[in-house]
Amino acid sequence: MNVMSLTAVELGKKIQAGEVTVREAALASLDQIKKSEPTLNSFVTVLNEDAVLARADEVQKKIDNGELAGPLAGVPVAIKDNMCTKDILTTCSSKILADFTPTYTAEAVKNLDRAGAIMIGKTNMDEFAMGSTTETSAYGITRNPHNTDHVPGGSSGGSCAAVAASECSFALGSDTGGSIRQPSSFCGVTGIKPTYGTVSRYGLIAYGSSLDQIGPIAKDVTDCATILEIISSYDKKDSTSIKRDDLDFTSALVNDVAGMKIGIPKEYIGEGLDPDVRNAILEAADVLRANGAVVEEFDLNLVEYAIPAYYVIASAEASSNLSRFDGVKYGYRSEDYEGLHNMYKKTRSEGFGPEVKRRIMLGSFVLSSGYYDAYYLKALRTKALIKKEFDQAFSKYDVILGPAAPTTAPKIGDSLTDPIQMYLGDIYTISVNLAGLPGISLPCGTDSSGLPIGLQLIGDCFQEKQIIRAAYTFESNRPSGPSIPEFA
Repeated sequence: MNVMSLTAVELGKKIQAGEVTVREAALASLDQIKKSEPTLNSFVTVLNEDAVLARADEVQKKIDNGELAGPLAGVPVAIKDNMCTKDILTTCSSKILADFTPTYTAEAVKNLDRAGAIMIGKTNMDEFAMGSTTETSAYGITRNPHNTDHVPGGSSGGSCAAVAASECSFALGSDTGGSIRQPSSFCGVTGIKPTYGTVSRYGLIAYGSSLDQIGPIAKDVTDCATILEIISSYDKKDSTSIKRDDLDFTSALVNDVAGMKIGIPKEYIGEGLDPDVRNAILEAADVLRANGAVVEEFDLNLVEYAIPAYYVIASAEASSNLSRFDGVKYGYRSEDYEGLHNMYKKTRSEGFGPEVKRRIMLGSFVLSSGYYDAYYLKALRTKALIKKEFDQAFSKYDVILGPAAPTTAPKIGDSLTDPIQMYLGDIYTISVNLAGLPGISLPCGTDSSGLPIGLQLIGDCFQEKQIIRAAYTFESNRPSGPSIPEFA
């Protein structure tokens, strides 16, 4: 039996039944990493084998004693490298944090620890989550397991590639403008961006504080619902955390969409969408229609304003959040400088990569005197109008259906030559973050080159169960998903 070909929930059941030991699961994950990492580069840090096995033995003992009976006890997990992990390197894939080891652990990661999950390592990402391809990392690019000439998407590309290549059973990612859903689409895995405030952001190194949200990446919808149930919690350490009493997401794993109203925005299937992607999305809609859902097209206005509004707001928040990286308190410091201001300048010039510098400069510009009203305030008003537009849509529909990305994974190098084109690739995902909504991406086919295509389902605030139900029904009835890549 290939332990790593199992879903996280399947592996958890076998561990509980005594068919697989936690140590065996951990070793299988580490062995797969040894095989595929030279090609993929999904990880920034892989934990020491002795430390992983010591943790595995500790969890096994608790399972045997009946202290840990949860679905993820003993299951290997990878964590995106922008979530703090006590005494374990946390770099945000940036030179400026190359030697940073936090003194505390992110709340979402703690929730997994309490559930008995086994952390295997920290995954590669676009530097400070700024990018859509995982090519801006200071630790080298990550490759797509389905075709290593292509990107895995971003910024959670390392997490998605690790799950797709079975290096771990599941992973955590963060989503600021599609950074879980878009790479999930490119890598043929499933990922959920929950409603803003559902998962604590405590310990997540901020990019855009009003947009960032942690979520699960896994092989199927059941895994994602199970993981989301475990990592979701109210946290008084996070001022944006919300108290919810409807976190039983696995109760929505029902193969039934009879009477569910699903809307497809005309703007999402029009100009600029790859024909293979359009066909796969419309075929997915037909599957849901055949299972009793009412599916129709509608007009979702303001879509064209989402990208400029998002990049103004996200860059403004990034320029504020990243001002703390100055070479004084922690992280990288330039060795050759004269005076404090020169030290700031040289540290940031040497420590940040070009994409991060671009967004800091854009953010500083839109927040500057004379431009604040013209750009930042206007973007905030546009954000409110986009939320209003979604409110109107959800007064008619339970779920909105569309693609996660306009194309399948581009070739390595193609996106970085044209940053604007890379930004435009976020057209279908960023509105979800601006409006604080939940969204899921799951595989719905492949293009003519065999690259995965992702179906995106969007729900109203706090309606994760609706998108989980629709996604589970589609997954249960789809013709077939993308094959699992094999690494010798």
